[in-house]
Amino acid sequence: MKTLAKTFQQNLLLAVAFKVVHDALVFVSPQLLKLLIAFVSDEDSFAWQGYLYAILLFLAAVIQSLCLQQHFSLCFQLGINVRASLIAAIYKKVSTRKESTVGETVNLMSADAQRFMDLANFIHQLWSSPLQIILSIVFLWGELGPSVLAGIATLLLLLPINAFLVAKAKTIQERNMKNKDERMKIMTEILNGIKILKLFAWEPSFEKRVNEIRAHELKNLMNFSYLQSVSVFVFTCAPFLVSLASFAVYVLVDENNILDAQKAFTAISLFNVLRFPMATLPMVISFLVQVRPTQGRGCRGILSLGFPLSEGHLSLSGSAVRFSEPSCLCSVTLDIMPGSLVAVVGAVGSGKSSLVSAMLGEMENIKGHINIQGSLAYVPQQAWIQNATLKDNIIFGSELDEARYQQVLKACALLPDLELLPAGDQTEIGEKGINLSGGQKQRVSLARAVYSNADIYILDDPLSAVDAHVGKYLFEHVLGPKGLLQKKTRILVTHSISFLPQVDNIVVLAAGAVSEHGSYSTLLANKGAFSQFLNLYGNQEEDVSEENTAGTGNTVGLWQLEWLSKRHKGDRVAWDWWVGWWRGALWAARWSPKAVLGVTAHGLMGSIGPQVKFSMYLRYLRAVGLCFTFWIVMGYVGQYAAYVGSNLWLSDWTDDSVRYQNQTYPTQQRDLRIGVFGALGVSQGESLFLLFATMLSARGTVRASRVMHQQLLSNILRAPMSFFDTTPIGRIVNRFAKDIFTVDETIPMSFRSWISCFMAIISTLIVICLATPFFAVVIIPLSIFYYFVLRFYVSTSRQLRRLDSVTRSPIYSHFGETVSGLSVIRAYGHQERFLKQNEITMDINQKSVYSWIVSNRWLAIRLEFVGSLVVFFSALLAVIAKGTLEGGIVGLSVSSALNVTQTLNWLVRTSSELETNIVAVERVHEYMTVKNEAPWVTKKRPPHGWPSRGEIQFVDYKVRYRPELDLVLQGITCDIGSTEKVGVVGRTGAGKSSLTNCLFRVLEAAGGKIIIDDVDIATIGLHDLRKSLTIIPQDPVLFTGTLRMNLDPFDQYSDEEVWKALELAHLKTFVQGLPERLLHLVSEAGENLSVGQRQLVCLARALLRKAKILILDEATAAVDLETDHLIQTTIRSAFADCTVLTIAHRLHTIMDSNRVMVLHAGQIVEFDSPEQLLMKQGIFSAMAKDAGITAAESTAL
Repeated sequence: MKTLAKTFQQNLLLAVAFKVVHDALVFVSPQLLKLLIAFVSDEDSFAWQGYLYAILLFLAAVIQSLCLQQHFSLCFQLGINVRASLIAAIYKKVSTRKESTVGETVNLMSADAQRFMDLANFIHQLWSSPLQIILSIVFLWGELGPSVLAGIATLLLLLPINAFLVAKAKTIQERNMKNKDERMKIMTEILNGIKILKLFAWEPSFEKRVNEIRAHELKNLMNFSYLQSVSVFVFTCAPFLVSLASFAVYVLVDENNILDAQKAFTAISLFNVLRFPMATLPMVISFLVQVRPTQGRGCRGILSLGFPLSEGHLSLSGSAVRFSEPSCLCSVTLDIMPGSLVAVVGAVGSGKSSLVSAMLGEMENIKGHINIQGSLAYVPQQAWIQNATLKDNIIFGSELDEARYQQVLKACALLPDLELLPAGDQTEIGEKGINLSGGQKQRVSLARAVYSNADIYILDDPLSAVDAHVGKYLFEHVLGPKGLLQKKTRILVTHSISFLPQVDNIVVLAAGAVSEHGSYSTLLANKGAFSQFLNLYGNQEEDVSEENTAGTGNTVGLWQLEWLSKRHKGDRVAWDWWVGWWRGALWAARWSPKAVLGVTAHGLMGSIGPQVKFSMYLRYLRAVGLCFTFWIVMGYVGQYAAYVGSNLWLSDWTDDSVRYQNQTYPTQQRDLRIGVFGALGVSQGESLFLLFATMLSARGTVRASRVMHQQLLSNILRAPMSFFDTTPIGRIVNRFAKDIFTVDETIPMSFRSWISCFMAIISTLIVICLATPFFAVVIIPLSIFYYFVLRFYVSTSRQLRRLDSVTRSPIYSHFGETVSGLSVIRAYGHQERFLKQNEITMDINQKSVYSWIVSNRWLAIRLEFVGSLVVFFSALLAVIAKGTLEGGIVGLSVSSALNVTQTLNWLVRTSSELETNIVAVERVHEYMTVKNEAPWVTKKRPPHGWPSRGEIQFVDYKVRYRPELDLVLQGITCDIGSTEKVGVVGRTGAGKSSLTNCLFRVLEAAGGKIIIDDVDIATIGLHDLRKSLTIIPQDPVLFTGTLRMNLDPFDQYSDEEVWKALELAHLKTFVQGLPERLLHLVSEAGENLSVGQRQLVCLARALLRKAKILILDEATAAVDLETDHLIQTTIRSAFADCTVLTIAHRLHTIMDSNRVMVLHAGQIVEFDSPEQLLMKQGIFSAMAKDAGITAAESTAL
């Protein structure tokens, strides 16, 4: 707080000055009102006095609003400044020393800095609220004497009730957050594994799970809404109960106390003034409480700053270093000569990376010292890539020297990649280098180091991510004795043994200490740990490189291999990239360019377009239920009717003071007055109307939430696979998270506050019109002006909010990037540049935030001006019509007008809020109308126990992915007999996977049909079909839940059957060893099982289903050889009496099938037994030759 005061002294003082003026004027209005009523009631007063009062009222209102807006503007500026300086400070602190996790720091930046900003806006309430409360009480005492205390007591009694309600609501909210997280977790899983759900026909089971959680969530939501309606009710009753208590006590205490218009209406406006500070004070205090821990965190964050590094050439003498973690290096002594190439080797965890970190000064130095002379360049083990162009990533803030840049590109084997990238070296690289392959990232990272032209190079295993021959190339051209860096000092941490003979010096680390060092020949002669290490790993190294080439040969055709060898420089990674690019291009072709353009244009237009369609509001109200809606509105109408009634009654009561001017006031009249006033008021806020309306709306809105979520969920689960292929999962998840949250919680609140604001304004205008009918004439121009201001503001504000959120994310992403690349940035000494960059991104965001804040002030001043005019005209007309009016009604009309200013402001706020939020309904609706796949169950059911034989016939079967695309399968005709084992092979893109998709009708036929056991599969429901086939998919997908749920989500099978399946899948011993056995919890995506085990679980799934037709989609691609063997033998024995289709990527797996189907470009080119196919020189024998299978071998298999 002290720091805030010191830094922003001028701002704070100005704000205080404006606020004081405003607070004083707040109390002037009630006094002027009192004078005005006196003037109207007094027959002899001069007309000019009345006009003067009216003008003064107007001026007071205008100046008040100007001061308040100035004050707010200053506060918000303070808020922005505080946020900016906090973020900058946190950033600076992080870029010098890394202490907390990325998550924590980003949190500090986003949430906590935002909290400080909010606090700055309210900070003045801390002194202004108590001041206003004290002043109100003083003035009230002047009006009503001690009976004010009754009113105050009522207010104080209401506070704990509110506090209790708030606490209760908070616990419900916390419970609900848990449900939400749970539901989102399942949703994400469903969307990630949607293909499996469809192939196994498991959607109903998961739909049930989500709906169960949702039911709990809605129950809590319902309770929360009820609580809310009670607290709204208490808050609405408050001013009313207070005035009732005060007036009743005032009249009852003393016979002579007569309530006249002056007293009553002055008191009411003072009570209204009192309401605001009483409400905000607890809010500000709770805010302070929230900021306290933040302040602690923030300060802790900002105070712990880094430490300076000493310079000198590189020598580590007896230095022990350690991370904050226990991993340490003990007394390492090294002296590295300038210009030498030193390799650091050692087993995993022996401290190689720690040694590097120590040299970079990233670790705590416990004793000894590290001297480094000259500049550093550092290549980390995991390449760190910025979200910038490829060129910027390599140049990294240095001057551009074109010749050297080209030389570096050539040496780092990046030229072939540049040809592939869409814009060469100007290609924008996504976050974390998302559009580069691992090897490309590593080479860019290396190129950055080489380009920086430093004196000392620290390379942490840069060759691990690239292919063997690329590694060799890089070593020759960059790192080795003949490379670009031959004159520099190079420290290379490596696992690769092939380069060791060429280095000057080898340092062997073991358990954090140097076990031996010297040249390659000396170490070999020493017969120490190093030579053992060589013997152990030397042989493996050769295997690996051979295996690599074999692997490529299998998936890539021969001509491509020649092409690859011609462009040997572009390693296989480039090749992968190339394939990936082609696939992307194919996808793009599936999305015809028109479609893409249409989508982007729609995205842009959708965001800027005209105001939200009225139909969306209707759609939401329909979900609430039109009957509900009608009664809710009626409730609010009733509430405000009662409100007008009670006020008219009060003005009539005050006129009694004139009627019974010189007589004693009759008691029964007095009791009647109090009674009716109470009854009207209570029915206004209390039981009947408001509570009725809010409770109803609670029920209605929860109903709407239920309906919308249910429709959304069931529709998404019934969408065809093509929808999920073309829609990013994040977008769908967002509908279930953010948009459903808006429908659940934000929209009901907005709707309620909008209705009550609207009604309040209408009732005020009615009261004024009743008092002075001429006022109706003034309403028309005022409302037109108001409407235009509103339209203008709402559209601007929407765009400014959008700009704010768009410009805010770069701050966080730049920050996240900095944190993850800290060691690199520090090694190169680029902290200043990044600080500068951070400040630039922040400024861009500040501009839009500032514009938004100023636009709000602009609006407020225009609107409050309308309010001031309302006050002015109501007073003026009262003065003009002086003779005909009672004091009471004048008091009523002007005091209502004084109140309207705030409400007008609120109406605009809630309108724009409602409009922003109703978009969620539109977005949810968009996904409720996605086209569905065929029905799950149709009238025609297949016979019981179908398919009993398992014969499959394809009759001239054609299929395409989407109507406008070419055929993928071009008229396939074949018969597969009962219990036949068929292998399906073909190059990438031949249509193998499309074949499985067709059997399960993930793709619908474009012509021809598939007949299984005399039933055309296109005529039955999808679930009937999918439940009768079994597939073991390519990638094993598991869901959170028990192991048993993963095998049998519908609980159709007994435990014995499940155990039997596990035994056949070789998982029985593993599962019996688990403490929970079948109820063992599988974590998200099956993370707590190995990939092999997951694949075996999928096998157990298939065994449990025991359908007559089994489809294997290369189930063994992700498994080690042992598991592969297990799976193959199990399938041979357990599925001996089933028809099995195997889609193979490795030919070994299908050499023992009855027949092999060779697909090429969507047609069957060969279909015969493997032996026959090997004899005749066709595609199959060529593929077999690539894979190294000869005819002799196949018979052995």
